[in-house]
Amino acid sequence: MRLRPAAPPGSVRTALDGAWWPRSADPVAELPGLVLALQDHGPIDDHRPITHVLLRADDWDSRPRRLRIDGPADTRVVRLSWFDSLPAGLLTAIHADGRRVDLLTVPVSTTRAEAEAVMELASHPANHLHTPGLLAALTAAPGRPDRAGTQNAPEDAWESEGGRLREAPATR
Repeated sequence: MRLRPAAPPGSVRTALDGAWWPRSADPVAELPGLVLALQDHGPIDDHRPITHVLLRADDWDSRPRRLRIDGPADTRVVRLSWFDSLPAGLLTAIHADGRRVDLLTVPVSTTRAEAEAVMELASHPANHLHTPGLLAALTAAPGRPDRAGTQNAPEDAWESEGGRLREAPATR
């Protein structure tokens, strides 16, 4: 997990607070560790528990409504809500005091290099991309197979931006 540095009080909220790359699409296996890590992040005197997590239904294999979190100090239950309308890759954790943390959830099938790059971008203080833009950057990466299974060449990305390869002159 990578989180962007804490913003000064009164600053404008950013698109994302960071990114997370789970090892599987099983929420029961993956979410407890994330919830505990998010609770430990922040000022020492402000460790409010996370009480609710909002997830996109299509991003996960199962959809439990509640999740038991066995923490170092206590055991409690976190409510999980599943939505079809959330953008792909978005996870929102809500603390007991109402604060929220919005994370890009990197797809499990992403390579390590790609995951690290997109997590770095998502957590960068200057990032203004939302999850669909970050996920699109992943699938359009040069050299990565597209949905049809063909390799994307750097020229393909350039041509999609309005450029064009020079065609060989026709011979007469």
